[in-house]
Amino acid sequence: MKTVRRNVLAAMGAAFGAAALLSALPAMAQGSYPNKPITIVVAYPAGGDVDVLARLMADKLGARLKQSVVVENRTGAAGTIGSAYVARAAADGYTLLLAPNTLSIAPLVLKSGTGATYDVQNDFTPIIQLGTQSLFVVVAKTTGITKMSDLVARAKAGKLETYATPGNGSPMHIMGEMFNKSASVKIAQVPYRGTAPAIVDVLGGQVPMTYVTYGAVAQYVGNGSLVPLAVADTKRSPFAPNVPTLGELGYKDVEIGAWQAMLGPKNLPPEIVRTLNSHVNEILKQPDVIARMATIAVTPVGGEPAVLQKLIAADTARYTKLVKEFNIQAD
Repeated sequence: MKTVRRNVLAAMGAAFGAAALLSALPAMAQGSYPNKPITIVVAYPAGGDVDVLARLMADKLGARLKQSVVVENRTGAAGTIGSAYVARAAADGYTLLLAPNTLSIAPLVLKSGTGATYDVQNDFTPIIQLGTQSLFVVVAKTTGITKMSDLVARAKAGKLETYATPGNGSPMHIMGEMFNKSASVKIAQVPYRGTAPAIVDVLGGQVPMTYVTYGAVAQYVGNGSLVPLAVADTKRSPFAPNVPTLGELGYKDVEIGAWQAMLGPKNLPPEIVRTLNSHVNEILKQPDVIARMATIAVTPVGGEPAVLQKLIAADTARYTKLVKEFNIQAD
């Protein structure tokens, strides 16, 4: 009888042990991420705002996840090469994308075969919006231009013919066309592979002006090499409060900004999205992170993945209309 009882108890113990193990498996599986290095892809050259932000996030995420997080620059075709690479990556949380809102615009203006092989609303999993930036009209000091009316007068006289952008389909490109319409001028875009090389040529005098985020030019504004003339926003930027808005100066309907976000390939597991979203939301609250983002004139945002998804949908609809209106195409 004792033997039978021992066997029954042993069987019950084994059953309870198995049940406990099975109930723990989901938690163990969720807790196992990440168990190898994570790559954050930036589709632009090193040195630009997106790259700086990605390296900041990589450093902070690595510390919180206790795993290596590295940044990989995959440039080309207005950012679509790197973005398409992430869209095709395994949905396991180890290949992520940190991108500006060019992600929504570039496929609308690039021809097939240039790398724009993704559907921004269906080929990615939104994780979190990181921040927002205002766009500025900036000229080289050597032009002698000190106000927007001077710039417009020169453009109409054929003495100012080009502006630099970080690439076809960038928010800066869209801004250029919107400003051309508002000011009744024709200033041609000169696209570059990223913000940094565009600024280099403006500083060097190859191109007289650019539309750009403030952080990318702050040091040159500080030393007087570049002059900000206006901001394309509904209100003045806290990073340059003395610079008027285009609306204040009489140039209407030129309100456009930039944002940055973290995304993964489509079908990224919800538990991984929650993990990354939670960590990044906390990172965006850290004083040193806020201060570092301020150096590139980025205002932290954060929030839930659904908010980013709605933003992408709204931007896609807006830019689809603008691209068609201005017939914006890659060369």
